[in-house]
Amino acid sequence: MDISIIIVNYKTPKITMEAIDSVYDSNTSYRFEVILIDNASNDGILEEVKRRYPDVQCIGNEQNLGFARANNQGINQAVGRYILLLNSDTRVESNTVDEMLSFMDNHPSIGASGCKVMLPDGSLDKACKRGFPTPSASFYYMFGFPKLFPNSPRFNGYQLGHLDPNASQPMDCLVGAFMLVRRETLTQVGGLDEEFFMYGEDIDWCYRIKQAGWSIWYHPLVKITHYKGASSRRKPFKIVYEFHRAMILFHRKHYAANYSWLTNLAVYAGVGLKLGIALGRNQWKRMGGD
Repeated sequence: MDISIIIVNYKTPKITMEAIDSVYDSNTSYRFEVILIDNASNDGILEEVKRRYPDVQCIGNEQNLGFARANNQGINQAVGRYILLLNSDTRVESNTVDEMLSFMDNHPSIGASGCKVMLPDGSLDKACKRGFPTPSASFYYMFGFPKLFPNSPRFNGYQLGHLDPNASQPMDCLVGAFMLVRRETLTQVGGLDEEFFMYGEDIDWCYRIKQAGWSIWYHPLVKITHYKGASSRRKPFKIVYEFHRAMILFHRKHYAANYSWLTNLAVYAGVGLKLGIALGRNQWKRMGGD
């Protein structure tokens, strides 16, 4: 088996089915398997998939285990030379899988790669090519420096807006919506960290992959479309909380030991402030505010 494509569903049966359709409509000579994990959606997706694509391997959970843990279930069952994390709210182009596997086969030092990820409005999903969220990169991003200095590498350390989005190039981290990982890399670094519920696990995985000596590559010769956030709109408090908790987890795991207590305090305070503002905005919207 060349590639194991892992898709996690949470109460998005229609778009999940469309994602699976796009995989089976792909024009590829590579052998692939699809593994679908359902996080207790009770939406009929497993039955529908089994009816239409009986060769899809289905795992049904009795509770929502989160993105990292559910993907690890698929990873543990996968037999492909490559593992592809593919969001349920994405559509692959007909040549995406074929091109990405060919690219990886021709570059054995690359541990993980990602393609160009486009939003439905035709704009780039900036999460598909990122730098690591160091304290300085996070600070500049949080306070809008990239908008003031769009061509400065110093102030664009996180979203890397100064880099050409159409150029194939090495990258710090990719996005879990489409992340292709070599089997040898997976064996060396292990799966996703399940302490992350649904954000940050992709950045953490990329960090560990690079620490293990593998390169990570952004390859925009092919693309997918990402209908972003389709399953995350259902629990706004949970989503907002987990997004900010992931920031703390990542910093604590990879950076805290290398910085002073004052810097760490500033990071945690900044995340807490950002969380408070986000929750306040959500509450305002629920009350009918603009």
